[in-house]
Parts: sequence; C-alpha cells; structure tokens
Amino acid sequence: MESIISAINSLVWGQLMVPLLLGVGIMFSLRLRFIQLRRFKHMFSILFSGKGKDNFGISPFQALCTSLASRVGTGNLAGVAVALYVGGAGAIFWMWMTALLGMATGYAESALAQLYKTQDDQGTYRGGPAYYIERGLGQRWMGMLFAVLLIISFGFVFNAVQANSIAVAMNSAFGIDTLTTGLVIAALSAIVIFGGIHSIARAAETLVPLMALVYLMVALSVVAMNYDKVPAMFAQIFSSAFGLEQAAGGIMGGLMVALLNGVKRGLYSNEAGMGSAPNAAASAAPNPHHPASQGFVQSLGVFIDTIIICTCTALVILLSGVMEPGNGVSGVELTQAALDATLGGGGKALVAIAILFFAFTSIIGNYMYAESNLIYLMGNRYVKPLLMIVRALVIGMVIWGAVEKVGIVWDAADASMGLMAMVNLVALILLSGVVIKLTRDYEQQLNQKQVPHFNSSDDYPGTIDHNIWTR
Repeated sequence: MESIISAINSLVWGQLMVPLLLGVGIMFSLRLRFIQLRRFKHMFSILFSGKGKDNFGISPFQALCTSLASRVGTGNLAGVAVALYVGGAGAIFWMWMTALLGMATGYAESALAQLYKTQDDQGTYRGGPAYYIERGLGQRWMGMLFAVLLIISFGFVFNAVQANSIAVAMNSAFGIDTLTTGLVIAALSAIVIFGGIHSIARAAETLVPLMALVYLMVALSVVAMNYDKVPAMFAQIFSSAFGLEQAAGGIMGGLMVALLNGVKRGLYSNEAGMGSAPNAAASAAPNPHHPASQGFVQSLGVFIDTIIICTCTALVILLSGVMEPGNGVSGVELTQAALDATLGGGGKALVAIAILFFAFTSIIGNYMYAESNLIYLMGNRYVKPLLMIVRALVIGMVIWGAVEKVGIVWDAADASMGLMAMVNLVALILLSGVVIKLTRDYEQQLNQKQVPHFNSSDDYPGTIDHNIWTR
C-alpha cells in the first residue's frame, strides 16, 4: 500500500498538482482582477445579509458554518504541524499563498455550484462539482469520476485521517491505546451513520464552533504573551520559504520542500479547489439572489481557515521552541507539545478535546458529502443497497486510520485529494468564462448601486434550473 500511495503522490504532487492548483488560482485572480482583495469588505456584508425571500435553502451564514465545519479540524491543528515538521517554517508562507490564490478559486467553484444547482424531491438544493460538470459542461462521465473520487476521499481516506488525529491526541494526553480510541470512535460514528441519531450531530454542531473559538482564543493569548518574538517568527517564515535557511544544502531543494508541503497542507486545510465546499455552497439561498454572492461567502471561509486559524497554530509551535526535525514528534503531538510548553501544562488535554470534537463531526460531515455524491451517481431509487456497504467501509477506515502510522495516513489523504482536485480544477478552467460573465454581471449591478439579481434567461451554457432563479 505504501508503494502504491507513494507512486500516486510522486506523479500527482511531483509533477501535476502544484502548477495546476497555483495556476488556476493565479488565472482567476488575474481575470477577476484580484476580486478576493477588492471585494474583501463586501464579503462580510453578504455574510450577515440573511436568507432573503428563498425559503428552500439555508442562509449564507449557515452555509459558511457548514463548510467551516469540514474545513476547521485536523488540518488546522495537525496539518500545520506536519507542514512545519517536514517543510520547515517556510511551508507556512506557501500555505498563505495557497490560501490567497485559493480565495479566488473558492469563489469560482462556489459561484458555479450555485448557478448549476438543482432541487430534489423534498425541495432541498443539491449541487457541487459533479453537478456543474454534468450540467455546465455536459460531461456526465467526468461528473461521475469526480463523485467516485470524492467518495473515496471524504468517505474513506479523510475519515482515516480524522480518526488518526483523535487516536494520537488521546494517546499523548491520556495514554489511551489507539485501537481502543479507534473502536470507540467507530462505534459512535456507526450510531450516527447507521442509526441516524440527529441529536448527536446537532449537539456536536453546537460544540464545534465553541471549541474553535476557545482554541483560537488560547492560541491568540499565547501569541500575545510572546508578542516580542512574533516579528522574528515571521522573518523565519519568509526566509525559510525561499530556501535561504537551507542555503548550505541547496536553495532550490529547501524551497521545493517548503513549497510542496505548504501547498499540500494548505489545500487539505482550506479545501479551495478541491471541490468539497461547493457541495455546501449549493445548499444556500443566496442573498443577494445571485450565484456570485455565495462565491464571496465561501472565499471568506478560505481566509478564516488558513490565514487566521492555521497561522495561529504555526506561531504557537514556532514560539514554543519544541519543534526538532528528526525527533519523530509531528502532527497533533507537536501541536500538543507546543501548547503544553507555552501554557505550562494542560495543552495536551486541550488539543485532545478540541481534536475529538473537530474530527468526530468532520467524520459525520465527510460521510454526508460522500452519501450526497453516491446519490448523484445512483439516484435515490438504486442507492439504498449500496449504502450499507459504504457505511461499513467508512467504519472500517476509521479503525484503520486510528492504528496506522501518521505518515501513511497523511500520504493517502494527499493522493486521494490530489486526484479529486485535478478533476475539479480542469472543470474550473473549462468553465472559467462562465465565472467571469457571472462576476461582471454582479459587479455591474453593484457599481450601479443596485442590489444584484440574477437573470437566468441570459445566455449561459448548459442546463440551469430557471425555477430556482425566478423566485
């Protein structure tokens, strides 16, 4: 398995994904005239605008929270530590660059998800890359390929990553055996996935934002206590980003290690371009009633995830002085050790509890993404016999992830998300003209002091549900 995963990563990340991911981000940033910076203030006005007159979807704020529930988790606590351990401080700079460009990519994919969304029999909005690939490009085979890759990534591999982070954190903080933790998490996940006990999910959805806020406040307090060292940490990040600290061993070698790990962990954390957030974005009733408005909201989600939360984790680790490349302490254990050192104890338990809530709810959310795409593939009529098999495989991957080595689990996540993102990024390139047209229409109305409203009778390629946009 290691050799297969290594071969996939070598091809996908060694040659294809970095130029494709950054290239698409650069393309949208330039063609949209850096809309992620020009309209940054506008993002907040949309976020709290409410749901509008459309009663079928959720509000823009709820859509952002839904996508953040998936984004904010192991990538912010464990992923940052992995990037630092493998790629050095410079990896954080490339995480920032991935996020900055990813804000434009996230805007584009979420706007498309809104444009080509549809409604199921219960009136629920459904959409995402599989839908805009089929309805926008007319390529169902490509939509089906994306759906299969998303099911593998979010249904199976990413859930192994979540379980691994919980198990490692619990072992480090409380000495609990990883298999025991894996079995408990698998049992709890099975209750939700098989039994559909929605009260557990609702309780978790209430606790996760609270835990995120507590973690962020603790991290910011650590940074504030060491404010005099912060400028030196930023200087270290910038110098390491371009391989200057590794000059003796080769500048280009140091630069590539930092860049590759920063881009990998940046993509895993903020998911911009991966094609996951559009599934949540499509469920929103946008206000203003225009596909572009939800693009702005999801663009803000990328900023919150990486620029704010990931940076806080990175600074805590760098300020603590506990990171020693080569000693084997990586992932969530490194974040725990850093908070332990800076707070004088208690950091391990805090991170363990935070990871427990973040990762467990992510397992549930990831499964829902997978189930939604399974319905896209099979339809409601034929999907039921497969659901039991998929659910059983999800539980099995949770147990496998809990007991497996950190490196193998993260490498598997890199391979699966790379393949999935490639399909989505190709679709975004092919549909880039649609994104530009949507944005020009939105901004033209905005510049004329009008509340933007989408006219679905305009000439857009593919199949658009006109009933949704005439409300």
